[in-house]
Amino acid sequence: MNTREFKGKVALITGASRGIGRAIAIELARNGAAISINYNSDIKAAKETQKLVNEVGVKSTIIKANISKEMEVKKLIKNTEKKLGSIDLLVTNAGIALLSKKPLELNYRVWKETMATNVDGTLLPIKEVLPGMIKRKFGRIVCISSVAGLGMRPNMITYGTSKAAVIALVRNLSSAVAPYIRINSVAPGLIETDMIESLDKKARKNIIENTPLQRIGETQDIANTVCYLLSEKSDFTTGQTLVTDGGRVPLP
Repeated sequence: MNTREFKGKVALITGASRGIGRAIAIELARNGAAISINYNSDIKAAKETQKLVNEVGVKSTIIKANISKEMEVKKLIKNTEKKLGSIDLLVTNAGIALLSKKPLELNYRVWKETMATNVDGTLLPIKEVLPGMIKRKFGRIVCISSVAGLGMRPNMITYGTSKAAVIALVRNLSSAVAPYIRINSVAPGLIETDMIESLDKKARKNIIENTPLQRIGETQDIANTVCYLLSEKSDFTTGQTLVTDGGRVPLP
């Protein structure tokens, strides 16, 4: 985009220390937003994100918080607003994918950890920013889901269920916060991040061959989609999930 459309806005991105979150933070910065970079464990990576954001010439801050913990999220929001101002744009990106090796390997510990991070970690930041957005009659929220939440994935039962919950949250919440606040979701397909480093050459080749656009997605692809949904170019769009997967995954 690079339109400076978000100049004067404050954006909070959860899980922004690397991967998709980092790409989103940089793209929003390019478009003028001040950036709050949330991370949970990797301060070195968070500082690298901040360095790249600062090179664009916008204000930024780094704030550590486990987004599955309510009190930590409250502090995250409070500290962001103290350092940068009221939050206008929220991207709930932080998440985990603990995949099973067997279809019916339903580990309850993994289930609880996944739901806490992917579902609670989406709800809690939204819950904390909504009062301010409602008061100001302005807010834009994008939640990162996954194509795993839209189709059948026998080896992703827990992960897919958590991402389906994110999609349902967006769909149901959107009408409750309209007309001044818009909330949408992005469902990425396979994206080049450190989460797919274990894929062998044969698996990568098979995926590319079965993707109409003939490549694996880049983090910038998701950043572009997120920025579109946060922008006024999507001003008549809310409660939707925009699939960004190169056309690979047919929907049910």
